[in-house]
Amino acid sequence: MDRSSRNRLTPQLLPQFSGETLFDAIARAVCAAGCLPRKELFEAWEVARRVRRRFRGRRIVDLACGHGLLAQVLLLLDDSSPEALAVDLRLPKSAASLAASLGAAWPRLVGRVQFLETDLSHVPLTCGDLVVSAHACGGLTDLILARAVAAGATVAVLPCCHDLKTGELGGLEGWLDGPLAMDATRVAWLRAQGYRVYTQLIPGDITPKNRLLLAEPA
Repeated sequence: MDRSSRNRLTPQLLPQFSGETLFDAIARAVCAAGCLPRKELFEAWEVARRVRRRFRGRRIVDLACGHGLLAQVLLLLDDSSPEALAVDLRLPKSAASLAASLGAAWPRLVGRVQFLETDLSHVPLTCGDLVVSAHACGGLTDLILARAVAAGATVAVLPCCHDLKTGELGGLEGWLDGPLAMDATRVAWLRAQGYRVYTQLIPGDITPKNRLLLAEPA
C-alpha cells in the first residue's frame, strides 16, 4: 500500500486492515467513514505515537486540525487526557462523519472532542495544554509555536510548506537547504525561550516533510 497516497480510504479497503492492533482498528473506522486521504491516517498515527512516547496527559489542542484525526488518536493512545479541542479556520464537512465513526468504535471518545472553526490566534491556551499540529502550512507553524510558548504549553509540530521568502532561516542557508535551516532555527528559538526540544522523523515514505519537532518548558 502506498502510504503517501491522497486517495480516500473507503470501505472497500477494509480487508487491508484486518489485524488486531490499535492501528488496524483506527484504520477500519477511518475506512468506514470514507472521507479521509490515506496519507493523513498514516501521518496522524506516526506523529501521535511519537508524541505520546514523550508527553502524557494534558488537554489536547490540535491546531490547523483538518479532520481532527490527530487529536482523536492522541486520546486513544492515552486516555488520561481529559479532552481534545480540534481547531481550523475551515473545518471539512466530513470531519463530523469521521468523528462519528471513531465514536462508534470507541464510545469513550464521544463528548470529549470539541471542533471549533475559528482563527488559530483566537484560541485560548494554557500551560496545561499539549498543542499539536501536523502539516500546518508555512507561517502557521510559527504562529502555533509562538502561541504555545506564550502560554507555556507543551507543543509538537510537523512543519510543511516552508516559506523561504518570509521565514527565518537563522543565517544557516549557506550550509543547509532552506527548509532544514528554517526548522533548525525554530529549534534554536524554542531553546532560547527556555524550552527543552526533541527532534524526530516520521517515515519518509509517508511524506518527505517528515521532521517532527517536540518541545516542553524546561
